[in-house]
Amino acid sequence: MPQRHHVRFPSASADDLAQDEVRFEVVEGDRPVRLRFHDYDEIYRRPGLYEQVFYDRLRCCSPAKVGDLLRQTLAAVGRNVTELRVLDLGAGNGMMGDVLKTSGVARLVGADIIPEAREACYRDRPGLYDDYFVADFTNLPQETADAIDAWSIDCLTTVAALGFGDIPPEAFLRALDFVKPDGWAAFNIKETFLDNSDRSGFSRCVRRLIASGRLDVHHLERYQHRLSMEGTPLHYYAIVARKRGSSPLSGFAGNGDDD
Repeated sequence: MPQRHHVRFPSASADDLAQDEVRFEVVEGDRPVRLRFHDYDEIYRRPGLYEQVFYDRLRCCSPAKVGDLLRQTLAAVGRNVTELRVLDLGAGNGMMGDVLKTSGVARLVGADIIPEAREACYRDRPGLYDDYFVADFTNLPQETADAIDAWSIDCLTTVAALGFGDIPPEAFLRALDFVKPDGWAAFNIKETFLDNSDRSGFSRCVRRLIASGRLDVHHLERYQHRLSMEGTPLHYYAIVARKRGSSPLSGFAGNGDDD
């Protein structure tokens, strides 16, 4: 059985905080340890804590949702998910990887920026990924890039990791460059990121990719990603799209104003 932790959410409202600024406490012995939701290194060091907070308490459903939509979208165009060679960016301890493995993807490669994520995955889900890279995709060593490219990736997945500084636009685009032309991308983003009023770099990046046709959207769906600590539904968009073209995507990083 997974280890259970004594988790306490603050009594005061966190509605005025960004999602990556929200904190909770884990009581260890008689000592409360305060962690931010995005303190992934510390969370992953504690077996079962990530699942307990985000999936049990806050009812996150995004890996299952994005995985289901990927299967449905491929089926609609006569493809099978078992043909895919997937790069799972922001793989963490393997929640999305579990969904993909259960679906029977042909090859599954994980990537994350912190070693604690890979260590937690190897501890909790040994053998899940065919390979797992710890790397900064904004500054990817050539040796790592060559190793990833050797897997002939034709699908990129990334779930609950885009737009909060965890995976910046440049890293997402570098990962998307590994996907073969006419390959697939399945990911989710906070609902505001597709709104023209959102001026963040990631929002501009995604909208530019779609508007230019470099991402040909096959499925776009708004859904409840999880609950806030106050029990308020947090909505995201799930996107399944086909990558068009083979030229590098660095120009879509969205650092400047929209055209």
